[in-house]
Amino acid sequence: MRPSGSPRPATPEYPPEDSADGLTVGQVAARLGVTVRALHHWDAVGLARPSLRTAAGYRLYTTGDLERLHRVVVYREIGLGLDRIRDVLDGSAADVPGALRAQRAQVAERIERLQRLGDGLDRMIDAHERGVLLTAEQQSSVFGPDWDPDWSAQARQRYGETEQWRQFAERSAARGPEEWRAVSDAVAALDRELGQAMAAGVAPGSPEADRLVERHRAVFAAYFPLTRRMQVCLARRYETDPGFAAHYDGVRAGLAGWFRRCVDASARAHGIDPSTATWE
Repeated sequence: MRPSGSPRPATPEYPPEDSADGLTVGQVAARLGVTVRALHHWDAVGLARPSLRTAAGYRLYTTGDLERLHRVVVYREIGLGLDRIRDVLDGSAADVPGALRAQRAQVAERIERLQRLGDGLDRMIDAHERGVLLTAEQQSSVFGPDWDPDWSAQARQRYGETEQWRQFAERSAARGPEEWRAVSDAVAALDRELGQAMAAGVAPGSPEADRLVERHRAVFAAYFPLTRRMQVCLARRYETDPGFAAHYDGVRAGLAGWFRRCVDASARAHGIDPSTATWE
């Protein structure tokens, strides 16, 4: 213990008791809400140096030093770089208001970018929760009068925890009515091609049938990437699900079964057994 009445040794935390003016790095950092490392850096680059040193070489800041540091903190918080702050504090910046206006313009640009980022995040959240980000009226206009706006909510309940729903949401977030109309038109064009191919007697496993199977995967990628095994499962559902079967039979009677056979033949050509294919 230090004997009562004996001088307190100078340390980084305690300036010498006979010093009339001096705060340690730790005391200044606490007052200004900055790190000791920042103060050391500003000292090293000559931006804000302490005027005093203890006999042991520890930095001590005077009232004048503290005032300069306050100004450094103020200008740093509004985004000025250290070199620009030095110019302002040392009077080498001929037009300080102009420099601040330029900084204000940069801040405004960052705010605008952040606002766009926030809007994008809002759309992504909505897409994960709702699926298609169109009103019921817009959906009917884009997808046709037979479209049920509740289908998206039903799909969210059934598939919302899957990777495919997340991929679908990511695509949906970037789409408005015109983008969805392009997707809908591509699906309708494919349906017509499938119906025409079946009517023309295109055989499953033929080059033309295989081309249409590949085109189906490409068109379906507007929703999420479709592997060949997943395509087998989907084509199977086209044939067995009453809603899908009715849609494809509406294009041409028996189309769902014909397309499933085309998909199965293509899968076999790629080494996949359709009877054991799973959603992967």
